[in-house]
Amino acid sequence: MEGIKKIPARNEVAEEYTWAIEDMYENKSLWEKDIQRAKDTADKCASFKGRLDENAKNLLEFLHLTEDLMLILDDVSGYASRIKDVDTSDPEGQSMESSALSLLVECDGKVSFSSPEILAISDETLEKFYNEQPDLESFRRYLTDLRRSREHILSPEIEKVLADAGEMAQTAQQSYSMLNNADLKFPNAVDSLGNEHELTHGSFIPLMQSEDRNLRKSAFKALYSTYESTINTSASLLAGQINSLRFFAKTRKYNSTLEASLDATNVPVSVYKNLIEAVHKDISYLHRYMKLRKKLLNLDELHMYDLYTPIVDNANEKIPFSKARENVIEAAEVFNEEYSSVLKKAFDNRWIDIYENKGKRSGAYSAGQTVHPFVLLNYKETLDSQFTLCHEMGHAMHSYLSTKNQRPIDRHYVIFVAEVASTCNEAILMRSLLAKTKDKKTRAYLLNYFLEQFRNTLYRQTMFAEFELKINELSERGESLTASKLNEIYLELNRFYYGNDVVADEEIAMEWARIPHFYYDYYVFQYSTGFSAAIALSEKILTGEKKDVENYLNFLSGGCSKDPISLLKGAGVDMTTPEPVHNALKLFNSLLDEMEELTK
Repeated sequence: MEGIKKIPARNEVAEEYTWAIEDMYENKSLWEKDIQRAKDTADKCASFKGRLDENAKNLLEFLHLTEDLMLILDDVSGYASRIKDVDTSDPEGQSMESSALSLLVECDGKVSFSSPEILAISDETLEKFYNEQPDLESFRRYLTDLRRSREHILSPEIEKVLADAGEMAQTAQQSYSMLNNADLKFPNAVDSLGNEHELTHGSFIPLMQSEDRNLRKSAFKALYSTYESTINTSASLLAGQINSLRFFAKTRKYNSTLEASLDATNVPVSVYKNLIEAVHKDISYLHRYMKLRKKLLNLDELHMYDLYTPIVDNANEKIPFSKARENVIEAAEVFNEEYSSVLKKAFDNRWIDIYENKGKRSGAYSAGQTVHPFVLLNYKETLDSQFTLCHEMGHAMHSYLSTKNQRPIDRHYVIFVAEVASTCNEAILMRSLLAKTKDKKTRAYLLNYFLEQFRNTLYRQTMFAEFELKINELSERGESLTASKLNEIYLELNRFYYGNDVVADEEIAMEWARIPHFYYDYYVFQYSTGFSAAIALSEKILTGEKKDVENYLNFLSGGCSKDPISLLKGAGVDMTTPEPVHNALKLFNSLLDEMEELTK
């Protein structure tokens, strides 16, 4: 068992392992110039107030200006976030992100008049504008989607107030981020030989995957004892976030926060509730998996700290980043030459910030900047880290292709489809690894990982989604979201999802306090729907015809040029039905059959 491993400071990390942030701005001075350029562009936008319905030329010129403003703000805010995220304790990064947020709010306020004015234009007049200015046609999708929600757009005065409240509305999320990433410090975990191991956000899951049960238990209890010490603060912050969502939903005349959130991306509320119902219907598959896990680990009691460790002995080999890179590139050969070429370019040109350092934001993400995507990792040489790399490169390729093929106003894909490309990549990588694996034990190890992807991405994220829905509904009924109430709801959900073969340790009741996604406004359900769609699409890509690959790449190139349901239908998946969820879980059940056979 290795002893404690030192986490380096940011300035101790070799440049080759960091992303090329200079690709956005060579220096801070250029970034500051763009702040002023954004303000000037916003002022130009504001000069059209009261004039958008006068003629087609005014509307077209305004839309071009707002598109320019969008690009500048994407760069300014993205650069600040990238600087801050690699060292959240650095005051300069914190200040830059705060300045960027203030700029966003200021500019949003200056253009807030536009939505009410555009909505006030009659359908007949707008069609006349399209005929008078053919270039306006390229904004039809944007204008149609904006006018779709016209009953929720308010007067210019109220829109200005809501825009100005934007910075205040971010307080809960920002405060939680500082608490979780910068302020909380965890005690070291101790293994069965008495060796200490540094416990961080980045090292927690690798420790949970250890074969040493004492180390797993120690890390589990050390982490949650720390969250317990600030649990009331965490509850207050989450309640503040929910209150903010409720305020905006009510003000915009939505029936619920869920309706408000999903309407923003044109996704029916039924899709969210169908997901939960479908997973409840197939919950017995997860219980079956827990029973098998308990048996293969030879445990009298299966605890929450036993859920991540591999159930196949001696297969947990270390995977250096170079090997993970090779595997991800090889799996992507099922796509076309352009896809493979761009993917290799991403690795060669430092689009990726690879390893953990002190103060670095936990987890992983891909940010689709206009110059190219930037991928943040905390790579740990595990199979999970390899799949995280694959996952984030799926996001990166989605962003790259959408940015390349769509005009700026349509380049950002909506969150409902955001997790499809990433999880499709993972499914394809898994099939690639299984296809070249002959060893029975290694195959069982990979199958176990695949089963864990289903557990963590479909079942667990749906549990998160159900928790988020429950606490929003409680708030909408006027009930207080205290720490004890949040713990109670979360613990009961764990008991239902994992079943009688898992001991729901009291510490797991506080897990909600370490999940940043609860501040993302109904984001997590899309991991589950995205995973279900991705399983279906990966099957088409691997077993279908060339046209299936083309349809999928067209989907990646689509940005938000169509509503998300239509984009997925074009790729071959209908998410308005529960069938993709049920079919994915049927595959999960069949994987259990093979795992049971391999481990007899």
